[in-house]
Amino acid sequence: MADTAKSEYRGEIHSRQKELMSAWYQRLDEAARTGAPATVELMISGNCVELLEAFDAVPLYPEINALQLAIRHQSLEPILLAEELGYAADNCAYVKADIGALLKGISPAAGKLPKPSLVLCNFVGCNTYIKWFEHAAVFQGSPLYMLDVPFLRADSPSREDVTYVVRQLREVVKMLEAITGRKFDYGRFRHAVECSRRVEDAWSRIKLLAQRRPSPFDAYFDAITLMGPLYVYRASPAGVEFFDIALRELEARAARGEGVYDQEKFRVVLEGPPPYPYFRAFRDMFAKWRACPVASTYSTVGGLWEFGFRHDAEDPFEAVALHMLEHNLTNRNFLQRYAQLRRYVEDWNAHGLIIHFVKSCRLFSAGQGDMRDYFTRVLGVPTLYIESDLEDPRYFAEAQTKNRMDAFFEALEHAGAHRGLPLAVSGPAGPHANPNLKVIP
Repeated sequence: MADTAKSEYRGEIHSRQKELMSAWYQRLDEAARTGAPATVELMISGNCVELLEAFDAVPLYPEINALQLAIRHQSLEPILLAEELGYAADNCAYVKADIGALLKGISPAAGKLPKPSLVLCNFVGCNTYIKWFEHAAVFQGSPLYMLDVPFLRADSPSREDVTYVVRQLREVVKMLEAITGRKFDYGRFRHAVECSRRVEDAWSRIKLLAQRRPSPFDAYFDAITLMGPLYVYRASPAGVEFFDIALRELEARAARGEGVYDQEKFRVVLEGPPPYPYFRAFRDMFAKWRACPVASTYSTVGGLWEFGFRHDAEDPFEAVALHMLEHNLTNRNFLQRYAQLRRYVEDWNAHGLIIHFVKSCRLFSAGQGDMRDYFTRVLGVPTLYIESDLEDPRYFAEAQTKNRMDAFFEALEHAGAHRGLPLAVSGPAGPHANPNLKVIP
C-alpha cells in the first residue's frame, strides 16, 4: 500500500481553500444570473488582477475551469466536441476543454459561468492565448482587449517595454470604467497591489520552507491546491488572510520537525504541469517512494516571487507591468528556465529532476528534450522524462508511467540518495554547456 501525505495538513488548509474557491464560483454564478458584478476573463500567467479589484470586478480564469473539469474526469466530452468543430488533435487541450464546455454549457461547479463583461487576453509568452481568447470573445459575444506583453529578451525588460505595457494598462482602466460605470479608484488599486505584495511574501516563505529536510510542504501537488486562492484572491484581504493562516500552520509543522511524509526519502524538482485527469494516481507514484517535490516550475506560472520580486504600491502600474514582463515563468526564455531549475536543485537540495512533457502544450514542452540532456549530461543531475497531457485523459498510460517512475526511484535508491547524500551539481562545463546560462541571483 502506498504511503500517503499526512491528511491532517491537507484537511486544515484545503478546507479553507475549498471555501474560498466555492465563494468565487458563487460570485460567478451570481453574475451569470443577474449581470453583476462585472466579470473579466483573463489568463493566469502574469495577470493584472489588481486592476480588477479597483472596480470590484471578478476574474474568470478559463484555465482553472479547464483544470477543474479534468480533475473531476469531465474533460473528455468537451474536448471531443471541440475536435468535431475542427480543433486539431495537437491543439492545447485546455483550449479544447474550455471551448467545448462553453458551447455545451458545462461548468465545473454547481452554478453557471457568466458571459464575460470583458475578455482580456494578457498575452504572456504563449501565442495560443491569442487565438483562444479571440474565439472565446466571438463565441460569447464579449468585447476583447489584447494586452500585448513583449517577450523578455534580456535579463530584464527595457524601459520602453515597461512604458508600453503601462500605457495599455491605462487603456484597460478606461474600458473597465465604461463597462462597470465606475470611476477608477486609484486608492483601491494601490491597496490591491499592497495585498498582492503581502500574499506574495507569505507564499514565498511557504515555498522556502521546502528547503528544510524534511520538507513540511509539497511544492507541487499541495502547491497546486494553494494556487487557486493565489490567483483568484491575490489582490484582496481574503487572500492575505488565507496565506497568513497557511504560513503559520506550515511554519508550526516545520518547527515540530514534521514533513509531508513520516519519513522523507527522496527530494525532487518538477518541471511541467501534472496530468490532471490522473492527479491522484500520479501523486501516489511519488507517495509510494515517499518522494517529496520540494520545488516546481509550474507553481511559478502565475508569478515568480520566491527569488525576490514583490508588487510595489508606490508605483502600482509599473509593478503590474514588471510582473507581466519579467516575473512569471511563461514570459521567460529557456536559458532562464534552466537557471531557475538549477537553482531549485542546488538550493532545495534535490536528488533529481522530473520533467513532465505535456503533449498538447508547446509553451512548456518545446525544448524539454534538450533540457533533459543538459541536466543529465552537463550537470550530472538524475533526470526522468515522462509524457502525457495535463487535460486529455487519452494520453496517460498509467502502467508505463508507473514503471518509469519506479525505475527512476530505484536508481536513486541504488545511488544512495535515500541516505541523504548530497547531489553534486558539476556546473556548466563540457561540449553541451552554454556560457550565457546564468543562475538566478
